[in-house]
Amino acid sequence: MSDETIYSNLKQLGGATFVPQNPQEAVLERVQNPQGDVAYNVRFTAPEFTSLCPMTGQPDFAHLVIDYVPGDWLVESKSLKLFLGSFRNHGAFHEDCTVSIARRLVDFLDPQWLRIGGYWYPRGGIPIDVFYQTGPMPEGVWIPDQGVPPYRGRG
Repeated sequence: MSDETIYSNLKQLGGATFVPQNPQEAVLERVQNPQGDVAYNVRFTAPEFTSLCPMTGQPDFAHLVIDYVPGDWLVESKSLKLFLGSFRNHGAFHEDCTVSIARRLVDFLDPQWLRIGGYWYPRGGIPIDVFYQTGPMPEGVWIPDQGVPPYRGRG
């Protein structure tokens, strides 16, 4: 399949875009996986993810790591960036943000496997880390450790 064909439906890549006001408004885009005959891992790291506490409106910060083994589809990275940015003004607890991101990607991409690590910075002195995956790690695919150490403060 030619590049022109698999990229022809993209609306956000290469053009002016704005960060959506909330995750419901965000439009994820996908392209056909040109390497669909082989199992491999794709990793996205968002070390400056932000959302808002739904109770106080104060900002929350996280380091997200998303791994997925694609099936027929790849997520287009600019649309993913805009989707993640849409949480900036969205009030939700850490657990809800992390799992909602994973579930939206799973519903949209139907990957062979997906996991997300949400490594949240402390709020009230307690870091909250949230982990989700769709099932056992697939055999025969190199999926490195997410490489984010547990929070240890300034020590």
